[in-house]
Amino acid sequence: MKKDLEQLIKANNINALWVSGAAQHNPSMTYFTGAVHVTGADLFIIPGRKPILFHGMMEREEAAKTGYELISYALYPLSEYLKQTDNNQLAANALRYKKMLEDIGLTKGNVLLYGNREIGPFYSLIREVEDLLPGIRFMGDYDDTIILEARATKDPAEIEEIRKMGEITVGVVRRVEEFLSNHKVVDETLIKEDGTALTIGDVKSLINLWLAEAGAENPEATIFAIGRDGGIPHSSGTPSDPLKLGKSIVFDIFPCQAGGGYFYDFTRTWCLGYAPEEVQHAYEQVRQVYHQVANELKLGEQASKYQDLTCELFEEMGHETIRQNATVEEGYIHSVGHGLGLNVHEKPWLGRQPDPNNILRIGSVFTLEPGLYYPSKGYGIRIEDTWYVTEDGRFEKFVDYPMELVIPMKGG
Repeated sequence: MKKDLEQLIKANNINALWVSGAAQHNPSMTYFTGAVHVTGADLFIIPGRKPILFHGMMEREEAAKTGYELISYALYPLSEYLKQTDNNQLAANALRYKKMLEDIGLTKGNVLLYGNREIGPFYSLIREVEDLLPGIRFMGDYDDTIILEARATKDPAEIEEIRKMGEITVGVVRRVEEFLSNHKVVDETLIKEDGTALTIGDVKSLINLWLAEAGAENPEATIFAIGRDGGIPHSSGTPSDPLKLGKSIVFDIFPCQAGGGYFYDFTRTWCLGYAPEEVQHAYEQVRQVYHQVANELKLGEQASKYQDLTCELFEEMGHETIRQNATVEEGYIHSVGHGLGLNVHEKPWLGRQPDPNNILRIGSVFTLEPGLYYPSKGYGIRIEDTWYVTEDGRFEKFVDYPMELVIPMKGG
């Protein structure tokens, strides 16, 4: 949580955090600023001080919404530095940042870098600034020890934002289910009013529309994959594929708040009209594993325990797992879950090795998503909900939704 940030900074011998880039679709920046309309900024988090935000003059009122100490880039006109460097863009920008850092008193110590910027130019800039300010050491947070560690637990306000996204997500899923079930069927194919087949692409276009109408967006797309495609866990689906009865559909939807806020993650597997016996049997196995893992959730437990448990359960059922074979392509082939927040994947990591910092804690938000994948047999199955740990240590789903495999057809 944010309240842990200063302690984490000091414990890791860090003098400041430098977060760069836009305030939209830039999780490390959005974590501090919210999704305000700031298209380029530099935020400095220095222990014991109010955060300092450098911003463009045109976005001064949006920047003011953060409540931080504001400094306009207009006070550092690039043209002046270009004069000093014979129009060398890199040298001029480095001088500009040197002056900015000097003005906020940040001229020595360890500075961790975060944010979304084009890596090549930013790397070159950092090298130049480091030469101009040899007392500073710019570093990357490869082990996620500061911001992602703070973000690994959510405060009540963050939990409520994720809950809102869950309600929007499930509302769209419900609309998709109703839309499909009311279609006319000819020769086991869903048919549109113009007599052509309803396709994966048609449904995904509606998903995006309905999300937008609800105030959400879909920056990482949606998995809506039928038959063999559903047997490849992250196949997004072939747009031209028609919707047919009896074929399994993996529907994995992970939208976020408009502007790049909090995500939600949710999956159901459906068969329209009826399910083949083999698919129904595999589905019941996945549902059984889901419930067994959910019933074993425990406060303070290593997140990795639940991947081991999932593998053990599937192996007992006769399926090959990623624990037995790291290159397995059929059976159970991925992690049982992951943390979720401003990234669709973040701490806690349920698929990583045991780690004292990777445990289920109050405020943890994570998915449970066991699945079985048999593309050679033309199907895949996954069930997923997003869970959190309440302030009194209980485990709860954000929103509930039926887990039935078969969607009855009403359209005739």
